[in-house]
Amino acid sequence: MSEKLQKVLARSGMGSRRKMETVIAEGRVSVDGKVVGLGERVTPNQILRMDGHTVKYVTEESTVCRVLAYNKPEGEVCTRSDEAGRNTVFERLPRLNGSRWISIGRLDINTSGLLLFTTDGEFANRMMHPSREVEREYAVRIFGEVDDAMLNRLRMGVKLDDGEAKFLSIKESGKEAGGEGINRWYHVVLTEGRTREVRRLWESQGVQVSRLMRVRYGQLHLDKQLPQGGWVELGLKEVNHFRKLVDMPKETESKVRVDEKKEKNTQARIRRAVKKHSEYRKATTSTARRRTATTARKRTRD
Repeated sequence: MSEKLQKVLARSGMGSRRKMETVIAEGRVSVDGKVVGLGERVTPNQILRMDGHTVKYVTEESTVCRVLAYNKPEGEVCTRSDEAGRNTVFERLPRLNGSRWISIGRLDINTSGLLLFTTDGEFANRMMHPSREVEREYAVRIFGEVDDAMLNRLRMGVKLDDGEAKFLSIKESGKEAGGEGINRWYHVVLTEGRTREVRRLWESQGVQVSRLMRVRYGQLHLDKQLPQGGWVELGLKEVNHFRKLVDMPKETESKVRVDEKKEKNTQARIRRAVKKHSEYRKATTSTARRRTATTARKRTRD
């Protein structure tokens, strides 16, 4: 049976379904050598190409949905590459053969915490779609005076540039998070993933967000033992919890080994990997800076 082209491309790991719709509309996809547009349906015996490169047709039955939980540090961007040379969230992830990791939503460069990745584009699309109402919880430190009237407005809904928005719940957690003076910590929950939505909601009330961290996505909480820059792959039970949440069939396979004893000192292993990557980034950045300085000196002499 035929399937929508964007759905097949997303499942093959080329990106989210929404992104694939954009790629198709831009005329970057061909089927059997002919550039096609949105609305095209395809079958497994057809040849798909994106930007001239052949895309392997992955059927729904043969797809293994894998999900990673990553503890994003501040300073990393949610793109595969960055022209400014900034660290990206994809650099630390395990390499894949025949597919690639797709981020389930994004966190801006100044936001840290829980970020999910998957190999299944259709699953990523459903998890991100507002209609699914998957909860995201953030710990946020506010600089400024906050009163009950402000909190009520944020719960009832305020108008932003891209429409009305609100928090499903707001809970002060200043004591446990160490807030003092006019710095207060709150835990907020919403079900959308609009750009900088949490920050913009607070800023609409005349206060500033001085720190922001995502601590939960759906029922998955950020593991306090997972260091920043570290990742862990979810087991079959956790994956199927999310798939049920977005009305997708249960996964029957997992790449997580459950037939062996858990590796000892897992956290120590993760920390070693994070440290090794950080040292590599530091070394390459220093080398690039030296080259830039040398080039500048040469130009000055010339």
